[in-house]
Amino acid sequence: MANFFKDNADLRYYFERGVEWEPIVRLVERDFGDPDGFSTVDEAVEFYVEVASNIGEFVANEVAPRAAQIDREGLIYEDGEVLFPPALTTIFKKIKRMGLSAMAVPRELGGLNVPGIVYQITNGLFARGDVSVCAHNGFHGGMAMIALLYSIHEGTTEVDRATGRIVSTRFQEMIDDIVAGEAWGSMDLTEANAGSDLGALRTRGVLGDDGVWRVTGEKIFITSGHAKYHFVLARTEPASGDGPGAGLDGLSLFLVKAYDEKGRGRKKQKTWHARVERIEEKLGHHGSATAAITFDETVGELIGERGEGFGLMLFLMNNARIGVGFESLGVMEAAWRMARDYAAERPSMGKTIDKHEMIADYLDEMESDIQGLRAMVMRAAWHEEINQRSRMARDHYAEPDSDEWRGFDADHRKHKALARRLTPLLKYFGAEKAVDMARRCVQIHGGVGYTKEYGAEKLLRDAMVLPIYEGTSQIQALMAMKDALVGIIKNPQAFVARMGRARWRSLSARDPLERRVARLELLELSAQQHLMQKTATGKLKSLSGRPIAEWPERFLQNWDPKRDFAYAMLHAERLCQLMCDVAICKSLWHQARRHADRRDVLDRYLGRAEPRGRYLHDVITTTGARIIAELGGEVDAEAAG
Repeated sequence: MANFFKDNADLRYYFERGVEWEPIVRLVERDFGDPDGFSTVDEAVEFYVEVASNIGEFVANEVAPRAAQIDREGLIYEDGEVLFPPALTTIFKKIKRMGLSAMAVPRELGGLNVPGIVYQITNGLFARGDVSVCAHNGFHGGMAMIALLYSIHEGTTEVDRATGRIVSTRFQEMIDDIVAGEAWGSMDLTEANAGSDLGALRTRGVLGDDGVWRVTGEKIFITSGHAKYHFVLARTEPASGDGPGAGLDGLSLFLVKAYDEKGRGRKKQKTWHARVERIEEKLGHHGSATAAITFDETVGELIGERGEGFGLMLFLMNNARIGVGFESLGVMEAAWRMARDYAAERPSMGKTIDKHEMIADYLDEMESDIQGLRAMVMRAAWHEEINQRSRMARDHYAEPDSDEWRGFDADHRKHKALARRLTPLLKYFGAEKAVDMARRCVQIHGGVGYTKEYGAEKLLRDAMVLPIYEGTSQIQALMAMKDALVGIIKNPQAFVARMGRARWRSLSARDPLERRVARLELLELSAQQHLMQKTATGKLKSLSGRPIAEWPERFLQNWDPKRDFAYAMLHAERLCQLMCDVAICKSLWHQARRHADRRDVLDRYLGRAEPRGRYLHDVITTTGARIIAELGGEVDAEAAG
C-alpha cells in the first residue's frame, strides 16, 4: 500500500538521525518517571515512527484519493450550521476512530503524549493528501494543547510535582471533548478592517456586575469557525496613545463556547450562543470551513489577565505559523511529485520531458527547496518543543530557585529566542515556495495542468492562501527585519563580533562547505549593516537642533519603525529571502558535519542560494532611493546618486 511517510527518505532521515530526540523524549516522558510511559529514548522514537507511518498510510490511501471529491463537493451551509459532505464525513469518522485528535495530549488526559514536533510532522503528511483536511484536522488536537498550555501559563493546572502528572486543568471539558473527537476549537482574531492591524479590533469583552465576562462582535475569515470552542481576541481596555502598537495593550483573550449539546447520536440537539453567519466561497481549501461568526453578549472565560491578550495570541500564532511551515511542505511535496511523475511519462521531441534540460533544472530546484525548508522547519519545531517543555518543567516539576529550576529557565529562554527568530522565516519561505512550486507544477503539465484532470490546478488554488493566512508574507518579512535591526541597536558589539566570525570562517575554515556558508552569511550581515547605516543616518538627522548632550539618549531610545525604518521596510522582503537562505544553509551545515550523506544536500542548495544571495545583496545596497523620495522621505546625496 502507498505510504506518504515511508516513501519520503528525506523525512525519514529526521526520525532516524536528523533530530536530537533525547532532550525532547526526556522532557515529554518526564525523565522516564511515568510508569505508564516509555523507559528509553529508542522506545519512544520507535512509537513516533509507528504513528507517522500509520498516518502516512492513512493519508495516502484514504485522504489523497478523495481530494478531488472534497474539492468538488465543498461544504454545506444550512440554517446556521456547517455540514460535511460524504467524503469529508468518511475521513473524519476514521480520524476519530484512530484517536488522532488526542495525539499530543498528555496520557493522564486521555492522549498519546506525542511531542508537538511529531504532531506537526503528521499534519504535513495530511497536507500532502489534501490541505483542507490538514487545516481542519490541525484545529483538533492543536487547540486542546493550546488550552492546556494557556491554563499552565495562568497557573490553573494542578501538577503533581513528584511525578509531573497533570492532576486537573481549567479547560478539562474542552480537552475531553476534543480528545473524544466530538468537538474542536478555533482562534478568532480577524475582523473587517482589522486583519494585520489588530489594534483596530472592535469586538469587546465586558465584565458584568454578576462577575461574568460577555463578548460582543463579529469575526471573519475564521478557519474551522463552526467550532464549539473559540479563542476570541477582544478589547477590554481603551487604546493607549496613537503610536505603533497603540491599542494592543487593551486586548484580552477569552475562551468562548459557541454552543451546548444535549442528547446522543442523531438525537443530539445544539443550543447556540453565537451565530455562524456564513462560510466564505474561496478559491481553494473547499473542504475547510472559513466562517464569519457573531457573538452577542456571549459568555466568555477570561484567559490570563486583562490586557494580556496580544501576548497570548502571539504564543498561539507562533505555533500556528510553524504549522503553516509543515503544511507548506505537504503542498510542495505534492507539487514536486506530481510534476516529476508526469514529466517522466510525457514524451516530447524524442524523450520524456524530465530529460529536457530546463524541466530537469526545475525539478531539481523543487526537490532542493523541499529539503531546505524541511531542515529549517524541523530546527524551529525542535527549539519550540524544548522551549515549551522546559518552561513547563521549570514551573511545575523543579523546585523553585533550585539549580534544576535555573537550568530549565535558561533552556526555555534560549530556545524561545531561537524559535522566534526562525518562525517568520519558515512561514515566509514555505508559503512563497508552495505557491511557486504549485504554479510550476501546472506549467510542467502544460495544457492539461490548466484543466481539472490531473489536480495540478487544485494544488495552485489551495497554495494561494498560504502567503496570506496566519500573518501575510509581508508581515513575516517585516518581523524578521525588525528583529534583526533592533537586535543590532540593542547590542552592536555582538553584531560586530558575529560579522567578524563569519568573515574569519569565510577565509580560514578548513571545510569548503563551511567557507561557502560563511560567505553567504556575510552577505546577509552586510545587507543588515547597510540598512542599519541608512536607518541611523535618518535618525541622526532628526537630532539636528538638539543639544549634543541629548544625542546618545535620543539615538538609542524611541525608535519608531514606521518613521525610522523606511529603507529597511522597503527592502524587508529581500532581506527576509536572504535570511531564509542563510538559516537553511546553516541548518544543513549542522547536518553535514555529523552525516556525510547530507553534504550533497547542502552543496546543491548552496548552488542556488549563492547567486541569489549576491543578487539580493546588490538590490538592497544599491536601490530604493527613488521610491523613498517619492513617498516623501529624505534621501542623502550619495543614495540619490
